[in-house]
Amino acid sequence: MSRGRKFGALGAAAALVLLAGGCAAGTHPGAAAVVGKTEISVGDVDKTSRAVSAALGQPFATSVTLSELVNNALVKEVREQRSVSVSDAEAAAAAKLVVRDATAYAKFEADPVAREFLLNVASTAVATIKLGGGTGVNGTQAEVQAAQRAGLTVLKDAAKNITVDVSPRFGKWTDGAIDGTVSGSLSDESAQAKAKREAAENAAKQQQQQPQG
Repeated sequence: MSRGRKFGALGAAAALVLLAGGCAAGTHPGAAAVVGKTEISVGDVDKTSRAVSAALGQPFATSVTLSELVNNALVKEVREQRSVSVSDAEAAAAAKLVVRDATAYAKFEADPVAREFLLNVASTAVATIKLGGGTGVNGTQAEVQAAQRAGLTVLKDAAKNITVDVSPRFGKWTDGAIDGTVSGSLSDESAQAKAKREAAENAAKQQQQQPQG
């Protein structure tokens, strides 16, 4: 089954909202990012990337993983500010819409790290819908999408005062993404992001190969 068929209407393009927050003073040693009062460690990014890659059966880049984790942390902060709750049952129902391929879903469920990541993605989707006036993933597709769009507006406004800082190892948080690496699919890195990443890597290699004066 092609990778595009593994995800339903609440896949990353609809479920995740990468928001541009304010600037923080910087990350601590060992931190991949700091989002408001939440710190995301390099170890968390690496183990999540490995777990999701195994569940998908294809590479899931650490830069994309970090973008998703930053987004989840941002939405969690907004949820707390607005007193929006998402139950375990609501998250579980949304998770089945995020990953509709039965084989992939079973792999996510079997791995604690991948399962937690998926449930956080699903919780973010539900929270976005609720912030937009919806009740969750129930309802017609048009109703859910309308609530998501309204939720995006609420989230973008609320996130303006939430600080976000990303370790230079992963790139820079700009316009709601880490160097534009999120393509709108849970399993893909955009061509533009890939080209930018490869150019940066090549430049770094060339600099390292230059003789030291």
